[in-house]
Amino acid sequence: MKIENGLKKASITPSTKTQYRNFPMVPRVIFGSGCFSQLGDILLPMRKSSEAPFIFLVDDFFENESFVSRVPLMFNDEIIFISADEEPKTAQVDALVARIKENYTELPSGIIGIGGGTLLDLAKAVAILLNNKGLAEEYQGWDLVNKPALYHVGVPTISGTGAEVSRTTVLLGPDKKLGINSDYTTYDQVILDPDFTRTVPKEQWFYTGMDCFIHCVESLTGTYLNAFSQSYGEKALELCLEVFLEDIPEEESRDKLMMASWHGGMSIAYSQVGIAHAMSYGLSYLLGVRHGIGNCLVFQHLEDFYPEGVALFKKMLKKHNIHLPKGICTGLTQNDFDVMINVSLGLEALWENALGSDWKNIMTAERLQSMFQKI
Repeated sequence: MKIENGLKKASITPSTKTQYRNFPMVPRVIFGSGCFSQLGDILLPMRKSSEAPFIFLVDDFFENESFVSRVPLMFNDEIIFISADEEPKTAQVDALVARIKENYTELPSGIIGIGGGTLLDLAKAVAILLNNKGLAEEYQGWDLVNKPALYHVGVPTISGTGAEVSRTTVLLGPDKKLGINSDYTTYDQVILDPDFTRTVPKEQWFYTGMDCFIHCVESLTGTYLNAFSQSYGEKALELCLEVFLEDIPEEESRDKLMMASWHGGMSIAYSQVGIAHAMSYGLSYLLGVRHGIGNCLVFQHLEDFYPEGVALFKKMLKKHNIHLPKGICTGLTQNDFDVMINVSLGLEALWENALGSDWKNIMTAERLQSMFQKI
């Protein structure tokens, strides 16, 4: 074991059962202040016909004339504003797919997601389901998608989730919260314009940025760690520590957190996240707790598993005067706890990454419930 950047690293000795996956990456990305203005030029050669629209799925925070005037609409292109107050659901994906198919004679030329993790995941899922039969819930899992998604573009307006670069789209289904993990999920094009993050409220900025920080901690200390994941995770961690523990100019902070999100998302392509994410999924499924704050609510209590990471996290809380809500799990019934436990323990890869192959003997249902009861 060695310690770097304040975090204890797992050994990266290759496992005898390793299977090397040929993962996709985002093939095209543009970065820089104001680069959103080039979206029209990027989309033009991808348009299939005047009857095949581009559909823009946009966080309703941007529902104003100023933003709409910047969107490069042509022919029968459409903007659909969507609230990000709740996490994306499989039923929501199905409804959007049905609406688009009903309103247009041709499949769209592409789907553009503009917003945070919720909108980015929705856009990825809609692009997949427009070109694959069935319902979104049927594709929750690993490598269940058979046909390529429609062309899709991601424009993150907040930094931290890594949704802009990942091969998953995390959805709340009727009986689980789980991603559509596939080689067809990854965006074809990403627009990284730090100007969009100017208007993010402080607490949301912090919670979403901590999603990236926790990605790094869980990846770098996990049993799945390898040199590929480590290289991205270490860079993302370095950038997070600069943004959240140092005093750097706002413009530099926006740029660096956007790149931390990118590297943090890449760090789990060949690795996995861990306990905080598994428990956060349970909170989200039962109580609707948003992913970023859910990770924070859990992570503060994980000193036994991530001591160095939790110590750094608490320094960041103090520096930015963030006060996490308390009593989230007060008053829950045993059935409520059972639901959260079943959702969380169903994410076996996350637990194995965090605790090793013997994780089922380490993390019992009783121990997990005691951890939820602290929140």
